[in-house]
This record gives sequence, C-alpha cells and structure tokens, in this order.
Amino acid sequence: METRTDEIADGIYRFSTYVPDVGPTGFTFNQFFVDAEEPLLFHTGMRALFPAVSAAVARIRPVEQLRWITFGHVEADECGAMNLFLAAAPHAEVAHGEVGCLVSIDDLADRPPRRLADGEVIDLGGRRVRHLDTPHAPHNWEARVLYEETTGVLFCGDLMTQLGDGPALTETDLVEPATVAEDVFHATSIGPAVPAALNRLAELQPTTLAVMHGSSYTGDCERALRDLAAIYQERIPH
Repeated sequence: METRTDEIADGIYRFSTYVPDVGPTGFTFNQFFVDAEEPLLFHTGMRALFPAVSAAVARIRPVEQLRWITFGHVEADECGAMNLFLAAAPHAEVAHGEVGCLVSIDDLADRPPRRLADGEVIDLGGRRVRHLDTPHAPHNWEARVLYEETTGVLFCGDLMTQLGDGPALTETDLVEPATVAEDVFHATSIGPAVPAALNRLAELQPTTLAVMHGSSYTGDCERALRDLAAIYQERIPH
C-alpha cells in the first residue's frame, strides 16, 4: 500500500493510504499534519500504518519535533498508533476532549493527555486549532473535531466519509457520495445530535473540509454541511 502526501491548504498536509479490499470500491485512511512552530498530527492511523505515516511526517519535519497528537474519537484507524508516536516524539502530548480522556485516553496513552474544554484553542505558533465537541456525531460519545482558525480548515473526521480513492482535494459535491457511504456502512448515529453538530460546524463557514475517509473539499463547505444535516434530519425515526 502506498501513502500519498498532498498539501491541501497552506502548511496543512494530507497523508492518504488506499485500501482496496474495504467496502465495495475500496477506502482511504487519511491523516493530516499541520506544519507550525508546534506541529500537530490529526489521526495517527492504525499501528500497522505507523511506518508509512511517520515516514510521511519525516518528509516535512523530523518526527521527534511532533508536539500534538490528536484525533476525532477512539478507534484504531484514528489513534491506533498513538503510543508509537508518543515514543517517537518525546515532547508530544495527546490532546482530546474531556470525555475522551476520562473514558479511554487517560488509561490508553503512555503519557497523560491534555484535556480540552469545548471551544478551547491551542496556539501552535502560526496556527490556532479550536477543539469542538461533537458527541455522537457521527458516532462515539467522545467524538470531536478541530478547526484551524488561520486557514479555515475543518478537520471533520468521519463526517463526509466517501468510498473509493478520489482526488486529495475536490470542489465536486460530497453530500451524495457521503450518503452512499452511509448506506453501505450505516456508521452514523441516527439521532438529533448529528444534524445539530453539522449545523453548528456550518456556522464556522470553513474553507476546507479535511475528511478522514475520501477526498477533502474546497467547495461551499457551509452549504455541504447544512445539506448533509438535512439528510440526517430526515432519517431520524419519528
């Protein structure tokens, strides 16, 4: 498997590994690296991906300079290699929401994580990332996203998931592909938390959606988030 690197915004890189035997048309597993005074990684990938992802990081900055290890929620594809990165980067900290730390990360991480309150900002030096709780959206009660205020990039995790191996960055509508992926995997919690979270994130008017599975998006991000919210609102059982 090959891990590709693309710069999707100024100083923000997408590492993408396509796995052809997941789902009907294959699936990408993406990590994002923010190159700043205090570099940040969003998603670590599974442990098996650590050699490829750490090599991708090293092509931009020495891995030992990594300062922040972050992810959307606690799953192997999001944080499986967390402790491998902690070992490789002696000054790195895991940063996550309070619920995620309390229920999982305090115990799982080899070093104590930094607990973030909803809306709290980490100043990376040249970049500012805001932590936003999105419990149960799209799943897991510790779910969250990060918003990079300088570039307007929203690291939205499993929201807007797509099948296949599309381009790193697209302006083509993602709402229909995200709906297709949901029909295949049924991964989203179908309840009021999901449309509420999507509409809240739309208020940020992000410039780019950095998506965990599939292409990142540079079209009308606010409209895409609201359109997907409307679809999930219609799916809530009444």
